[in-house]
Amino acid sequence: MIHTVKPGETLTQISRDYRKPLAQIIQANPTITPDLIYPGQAINIPGLPNPASIPYSIDISLNNRTLRLLRNGVLQKQYPIAVGRILHGTPIGNYVVINKAPNPGGPYGTMWMSLSKQHYGIHGTNDPSSIGKAVSRGCIRMYNKDVEELARTIPIGTGVYIHP
Repeated sequence: MIHTVKPGETLTQISRDYRKPLAQIIQANPTITPDLIYPGQAINIPGLPNPASIPYSIDISLNNRTLRLLRNGVLQKQYPIAVGRILHGTPIGNYVVINKAPNPGGPYGTMWMSLSKQHYGIHGTNDPSSIGKAVSRGCIRMYNKDVEELARTIPIGTGVYIHP
C-alpha cells in the first residue's frame, strides 16, 4: 500500500501509525532519505494491500455519529457510533484498518480494529449507552454485535474516511 506524506509527518511517526518497524519501511523504500521526506511523497507500506483493491470502504460522519459500510461505492449498512469528546476529538482524514484483535477486554468490548493512526481504532464497548454520543478518547465505538459483524465483513487494508 502507498501512504502519501502529510505536512508535519515524519517517517518515524508513519512507522508507528502503521505499526511497522522503521527499518522495514526504509527497506521497502530504498530511494528515500529518511530525514528528508516531504508532503505529497509516496511511501510504500509493506504488508498491506492497496485499499483501492478492496471492494469495501468505511465512511464515518462525526456530526451524524454514523459509520457507513460501502461495497464498490454502494451503501451496504449504516451503524450508530460514539465519537471523541471535547479535547479528545476523533481524527479527521483517510486511514486504513491495519489489524483486528478479538476480545481486547475492558472498555474496548469484543473487537478492536486498529486504524493507521497510532492509538486510534474502531472497537466495541462495555458501555452500550455511550453509542450516539461524543464520549470516547477519539476512537470510534460501536455496539459489540455491530463491530463483530463489521470485522467479519471487511478485510485488513479497508479504507476509512473520517469527516465532520
